[in-house]
Amino acid sequence: MTSRASAWVAFRRVRIALLAAVLVVVLLWAWNDRRRRHERTQWRRPVQVALVLLRDGAVDPAALGALRQRIPALEARLAEEMARHRGSASRRPFSFTVYGPVDAAAAPPRPTADDLRGLATHAWETWRYFRGVDRRAGVEWRAADSRIYLTVRPPQHAARAAVEGQSEQGGRVGSVEVELDATMVDLALFVATHELLHTLGATDKYDPRGMALLPDGLADPTLSPLYPQVAAEIMARNVVVAPHRERAPETLDELAVGPVTAREIGWTPPAPRADAPR
Repeated sequence: MTSRASAWVAFRRVRIALLAAVLVVVLLWAWNDRRRRHERTQWRRPVQVALVLLRDGAVDPAALGALRQRIPALEARLAEEMARHRGSASRRPFSFTVYGPVDAAAAPPRPTADDLRGLATHAWETWRYFRGVDRRAGVEWRAADSRIYLTVRPPQHAARAAVEGQSEQGGRVGSVEVELDATMVDLALFVATHELLHTLGATDKYDPRGMALLPDGLADPTLSPLYPQVAAEIMARNVVVAPHRERAPETLDELAVGPVTAREIGWTPPAPRADAPR
């Protein structure tokens, strides 16, 4: 074998070794990330949530202050719901840390196509966008089990305010955009919690028209009489007051976690399979 051929063989072996090492590192990272995601829904400790505020425009400082002040009420309400499903009081399931606000240089990226390339591009742009936000807001993202980014802007019309969100199903990141004033604080936190539970595996409980799916979209499907419901199932978004009649929740006191959502996030055991032996 010539010296040139020997060098080529040595180079090839080094290249294969490096690729194998990279593959091992990626697999270890993926295993550790999957383990940490699964650990969130074991509820051995509170889920650490980073709520990152992005300011788009001249938002009322009083509304931002009110939003911060309502965080303990949100934590307490979620603890009440966990206790309702588990039958006993326990530690608070979530611990929120608020960061910001930082000024939003641009709106969060939105998907432009639903094919593989479009989704990959959106995932990359989203990662870059929120990593930049984390640096500016001082977010220690490794310490957060889930990160929810709340973009707040002043209402465009005096008689109307809007709120919408999106998140990774079973992932770590969710985002919400809200026209924030003093009347929208609790609804903004309600939608932020909706997106947070998506990151823990909860699924939507409403149909393409936005109406609650029955019975999964009811806060209490065992209530008698069934209507009006006294709260809004968090993944259905609205309070069902009568068949085909709903309204938006008005305060965090109307936030509820229904039985199906409770199972999806690990508060109660999974439902038995239909084909399971008895």
